[in-house]
Amino acid sequence: MKIIKRNAIILAAILFVCVAVYLNWAYNRQEEALSEEPGRESLSVMAPGNERDLFYEAPAKAVSAASPVTEYFTSARLSRQQARDSAMNTLREASETETAATESVNGAIDAITTMAQRAVTEAEIEALVMAKGFDDCLVFLDEGSAIVAVSAPVSGLTFTAVSRITDIVLEKTPLTTEQIKIIEVK
Repeated sequence: MKIIKRNAIILAAILFVCVAVYLNWAYNRQEEALSEEPGRESLSVMAPGNERDLFYEAPAKAVSAASPVTEYFTSARLSRQQARDSAMNTLREASETETAATESVNGAIDAITTMAQRAVTEAEIEALVMAKGFDDCLVFLDEGSAIVAVSAPVSGLTFTAVSRITDIVLEKTPLTTEQIKIIEVK
């Protein structure tokens, strides 16, 4: 019974990670298709007070594939995925060891489940932030903190944009405002 339960939990954790990767891939593919639409650049609206508001503003242009910002997000995603895969393999091996104590097996299974839940939450936050008009976003969640890296417009992040990003993270995690760090990637 323990083996079936353990395998079911491992399978669920792997399924969570696969769903998160697929959602991220599908969203990025949809964003690329939208950015290629003609006339997309002219879809900005001025907010009251003559300030540009990121909530109403569509991205001006798609970032070229060779830009430093795109390279940052690509390499950071790859590094994050490699670190997760390595940790997942180590935890999986620990949970499958026949001589391991029940407590260590349960701890490894709990860690796999937590890692999968964080991956799904990170993907959800990234998708929601990009839906607010940012070209790209990368989220790193930990037990007591969240770091959100966003591609910032030339003028920088506005207070309204930071508030919206913070609200998304607060909605999807049990963190407080003090535990959230937002970084502009230029």
